Amino acid sequence: MFVDEAKISVKGGDGGNGCVAFRREKYVPRGGPSGGDGGHGGDIYIEANPNDNTLLRYRYNREFRAERGRHGEGSDCHGRSGEDTVLRVPVGTVVFDADSGEQLFDLSAPGQRVLAARGGRGGRGNGNPAFSKPWHQAPREHEDGKPGQERHFRLELKLLADVGLVGFPNAGKSTFISRISAARPKIAPYPFTTLEPHLGVVSADPDAPPGQGRTFVVADLPGLIEGAHEGVGLGIRFLKHVERTRLIAHLVDTSDASDRDPVGDFQIIERELAAFSPALTEKPVIVVATKLDATTDRARLEKLHAFAAQRGLEFHAISSASGEGVTRLVRAIADALDRIPRAIPESNVLQAPYASAGPEDELRDLPHIARDQAGESAGERHAAVPRREER
Repeated sequence: MFVDEAKISVKGGDGGNGCVAFRREKYVPRGGPSGGDGGHGGDIYIEANPNDNTLLRYRYNREFRAERGRHGEGSDCHGRSGEDTVLRVPVGTVVFDADSGEQLFDLSAPGQRVLAARGGRGGRGNGNPAFSKPWHQAPREHEDGKPGQERHFRLELKLLADVGLVGFPNAGKSTFISRISAARPKIAPYPFTTLEPHLGVVSADPDAPPGQGRTFVVADLPGLIEGAHEGVGLGIRFLKHVERTRLIAHLVDTSDASDRDPVGDFQIIERELAAFSPALTEKPVIVVATKLDATTDRARLEKLHAFAAQRGLEFHAISSASGEGVTRLVRAIADALDRIPRAIPESNVLQAPYASAGPEDELRDLPHIARDQAGESAGERHAAVPRREER
């Protein structure tokens, strides 16, 4: 099942509470305070996984929490920090803030990992040097752990492909991708056979030695019709998958079985692409006349060819059933991709989408002693009755 949208809620682990305890042992004079610090809560990361191709796992599991930090204990025993949680998503997933709609991350590279929610800082116990001073040798103060960040995200998958196939329903897109790749989408003689995008890897140089030929990825998108940007037919829900492509192959049916104007069909799809995103109209386009084997009257074919020449667009006529013109078109697509630069993916450096809430968050990842020396007033201090005095 193909799922390209999901909403999730994430929460970093809460920090553990600091402990109030005093050391009371035989032969240990002046034992003093020995309450340990609480552990930090675990963080939540979102990572791009090249082995996933759908957001199905987030359709039903929508809430994710990182492990909380353990509480501090006596004898200066610090609590263990919580384990981090990693949410794996397909490469090409875009993360939006569900409340504001702001785009936060674009995971376009395999292995890219971003920080989604920070865990809470652990509280300090009374044995911490921030509380234990020469003039205050029996402190009973401690800190509670800070809560972890809670965020709501909307995940949107945009497939990574080099070429996007667009056109009216039954224009021959699914037959074409099944001819040039190992993809096997459903093919039937009725409109809207394709209900979800399909990807296929194409080898443009089959005679080249293994690993040296040119390859590219083709995305077969469900057919568009006039008014798709208003929700007619399947709408434009799947057009986001063509936004990342470098080239658009516009397939037009010119066979005798279709009584539609091929130039009019091309202009209708072009308007639908522009209504979805003006950036799609700036992508290079190859015009492909399909079903050449079922075309006896070449008038409509020549009309589309003349229109493409007038617009300065590359034109090809193919028959996916007989294979006529397919090899020439595949090599032309590979040549066009060679002239189009690839987008440079972002680095895999961890990112923090939200500014720190205060000094206690800035000190959260430092060792306990370093935090105390950096600022002993960070966070709130709570006076509390000691939980247990060790004897």
